[in-house]
Amino acid sequence: MPGAVGFDLDMTLIDSRPGIREAYRALTARTGVHVDADLAVSRLGPPLRTELGYWFPAEEIEQTVVTYRALYEVHAITPSVPTAGAVEALAAVRAAGLRTVVVTSKLGRLARLHLDHLGMPVDELAGDLFAEGKASALVEHGVRWYVGDHVADMVAARTAGIPGIGVATGPCSEADLRAAGAAHVLEDLSVFPALLAEITVGS
Repeated sequence: MPGAVGFDLDMTLIDSRPGIREAYRALTARTGVHVDADLAVSRLGPPLRTELGYWFPAEEIEQTVVTYRALYEVHAITPSVPTAGAVEALAAVRAAGLRTVVVTSKLGRLARLHLDHLGMPVDELAGDLFAEGKASALVEHGVRWYVGDHVADMVAARTAGIPGIGVATGPCSEADLRAAGAAHVLEDLSVFPALLAEITVGS
């Protein structure tokens, strides 16, 4: 089986902020509980339950997860767009004879809706995983490098024993990503094809 490059989804391959903002606004309208949608989308990365915990009491979290995910399908898919260079990055992986694997904290079914809507084909998808929890999927799918925008993605790579490649397109700065152990840090994915050509030489 060819080796693979792993990617996080939100703010790595897709800018999901416009859609998530609309989903949170719809959640406020549905529940009557104010969620600051702009603040919520400024800290994407951790699992949904973490964000909901800032706004809802613990005993309401699980039902709110169900409500939010139903609203998400309606409000969040269409407005989301690829990040700069994402389409080209996936194409570069395929051109290198490698597989593309998305490992995300987003529920896999919702992640698949995004990828299908944007016409972004990937070979494997693992969802509902965060930080160290992503490591098992990275190992299972033979991922050799993991690309993500969050310090938790660098933790995932380190736990899996592979290099992490940080992209500063999300809530974490280049300095944050380096401090978390990123082997490389990119401004965005537009320069990823050149890096991939460099790191695969002789590998």
